[in-house]
Amino acid sequence: MDTRVRDEAAQWFVRLQDGQLSAEERQCFDAWRAEQPEHQYEFDVLQGLWSATDLLPKARLQALCEAPAEHSKRRAVLRYAVAASVVAVAVGVGLFSGLGQPKSYSAEFSTRLGEHRQVALPDGSVMDLNSRSVVAVHYEKGRRGVELKQGEAMFSVEHDASRPFVVAAGAGQVTVTGTRFDVRRDADQTRVAVEAGTVKVQGRLLDQTVTLTAGRGTHVDTQGQVAAAYAVNAEELTAWRTGKLVFNNATLGDVAREVSRYREQPLRVSTTAVGNLRLTSVFKSNDTDALLKALPHILPVALRTLPDGSQEIISR
Repeated sequence: MDTRVRDEAAQWFVRLQDGQLSAEERQCFDAWRAEQPEHQYEFDVLQGLWSATDLLPKARLQALCEAPAEHSKRRAVLRYAVAASVVAVAVGVGLFSGLGQPKSYSAEFSTRLGEHRQVALPDGSVMDLNSRSVVAVHYEKGRRGVELKQGEAMFSVEHDASRPFVVAAGAGQVTVTGTRFDVRRDADQTRVAVEAGTVKVQGRLLDQTVTLTAGRGTHVDTQGQVAAAYAVNAEELTAWRTGKLVFNNATLGDVAREVSRYREQPLRVSTTAVGNLRLTSVFKSNDTDALLKALPHILPVALRTLPDGSQEIISR
């Protein structure tokens, strides 16, 4: 990571902490964040680090902040160093495992069309958000809670047996203490796939729980019914984190649903028969036009643009 990006993130962070930005400054800040994924990532890291200050004793925090700052131009670097020190001390005193109860933490994160975003949480867990996703986080005594309001997220959870990490999405919820797993919320179901560790997936019925291990997945329908565990290719399902769309004998219905996540207008299939056609290929998530151009050369289909600007896959 370029240290220049980290310094710029620190400078913006300090300016936001010190007071309100003008409309023009806010516009510049938003443009900086959108310029490169690394900009948003570094700023998110700072937010995660700084949130830990609420969890330290006041005297210790003041001591950390009393380092001399002889030159104002170094203030941003100092603030960043203090934030890093806060996290180091937090880990050293067992902040999330028990010398005193941790305070609550609440935040909401979202992504725009085509945006991927990585968020560092105060306990060391990390969320990777896919395009058009919204996640609300609420940590409290004995529980680390997350609600996936829409979209998809990959969770890398720090182990803490005393504070389960619970993800609510649609009619289901996923409970873990430490693992890596992906949750995707669609209109008709919530899908869970595990890359490492073990998770428990629960529906509306409290006694209906499915346990997943690495390479296994399930889904929960809108009625809260949890499907039996089945084998999944977690690497393919989470290829979106590297900007890829991987389809392995996928139906065109599923392809259209996935591609729609990365386009302004949805992609549809005209009939059930068209939707049942199968596709195996790899495309870039930031160039779905290339996928649409390739489809007629791979399958007996054509593309039709509808009056609302959306596109439909039809039989040829």
